Amino acid sequence: MEKYFKVKEHGSTVKVEILAGITTFMAMAYILMVNAGMFSALPEVSYNAIYIATALSAVVGTFAMAFLANLPLGLASGMGLNAFFVYTACFNFGLSYANALVLVLLDGIVFIILTLTGIRTKLFTAIPDAVRKAISAGIGLFIAFLGLQNAGIIVNDESTLVNLSSFNILNGNASWTDIMPKFVTIMALVIIAVLTVRKIKGSVLWGILGGSIIYYVLGFTVPGFYDGFFDGMTLNPFAAFGDWASESFGKVFTEGFNFSGYLADHSSADLVLVIATTALAFCMVDMFDTLGTLYGACSRGDLLDKDGQVPNFEKAMLSDAIATCVGAICGTSTVTTFVESTSGVAEGGRTGLSAFTTGCLFFIAMFLSPIAALIPGCATAAALIYVGVLMMGGVADIDWKDISVAVPAFLTIAFMAFAYNISYGIAFGILSYVLIKVFSGKAKEVKAFTWIIAVLFLLMFFLTH
Repeated sequence: MEKYFKVKEHGSTVKVEILAGITTFMAMAYILMVNAGMFSALPEVSYNAIYIATALSAVVGTFAMAFLANLPLGLASGMGLNAFFVYTACFNFGLSYANALVLVLLDGIVFIILTLTGIRTKLFTAIPDAVRKAISAGIGLFIAFLGLQNAGIIVNDESTLVNLSSFNILNGNASWTDIMPKFVTIMALVIIAVLTVRKIKGSVLWGILGGSIIYYVLGFTVPGFYDGFFDGMTLNPFAAFGDWASESFGKVFTEGFNFSGYLADHSSADLVLVIATTALAFCMVDMFDTLGTLYGACSRGDLLDKDGQVPNFEKAMLSDAIATCVGAICGTSTVTTFVESTSGVAEGGRTGLSAFTTGCLFFIAMFLSPIAALIPGCATAAALIYVGVLMMGGVADIDWKDISVAVPAFLTIAFMAFAYNISYGIAFGILSYVLIKVFSGKAKEVKAFTWIIAVLFLLMFFLTH
């Protein structure tokens, strides 16, 4: 392994690489529970099925990064992209779980073509810088909003549409049974924050586990909490594989291309535009996530070459694209390079041996689904909120004093959260950018690809919404 990954040549050792791989896994492992919990809101799939799909696609993607690109980076179903899949493509647009998998597969195939042909660079530069910087922050706000809703802290309200859930036990507006899970979410978030401040590795994972322990301890204070608790519970790790095989694996081919459910309420033109714009949004978010993580992680570990480029860049992008295709076949959302990989790089990871170690741990994790199934939603909700905090950091790079930048950036962020739709945020950001440039007499600054993307989103609004 040392010779294959050229460990000594990169100034590292096998021990350091393995420890770095373990660190990366600890930082990423929360995605197994969070992704499974998010997808279980869909009627077609279960927690167990998505848990296996998430773990298996992470194994394949991370091994691809190890053996093709020889980089110390882990891959798994991306945060933000999973929310886009569930809440936008399925709940908002009305596509089935299998239909949405087709869009993920298209994303992967397009990503492969763009990487091999070099068109990827043109598409990347076609997105206005203001929108590009705001996408991460917008997704962060959207994810945090989902976490607060999943925890029951933010609730529906007839007058203001959203409101804070009542914590008032004294006058009977709320009971301890109602408040306890929300309290767990807040405590889990605090644990994650404190561990991060104290530079404890895997703070998100430890926060989720700590929140789960608090949840089950406090369960003794809730009447009837443990009644029927063990009903239907299994300690057989292979039961989850059965659920995955029947509910997720290959559904993209067996059911994905059957859009009859969507066409019952929409026209064929609607379907074409939804597929085009949604696949485009998947591809753009995936591309920005991957590029940002590659440069960020390699920069952090001083891995960039003499020209300031990521080593084996094309192979790294290809690994990401292949992983997304595999993820669609396995039954999960877009697989992307995880920014949490920087934790392993910071520990000294320099080669694919680190990624190989991370992949092996994800493989082992596939057989721990009975334990993962015990993680309550209120604990994983804290992870969503915390990831939202991290992703909001992108707003610092936006020039808020330049209105031509501030308006598209703000609309991108605002519409993602307020319209509950990531693609709408990207659409309003790009459309506002084009309009501002045109009416400011700077239409020549708008690139041809930007016009094409703007027209696609405009057609989506006029013909499908």
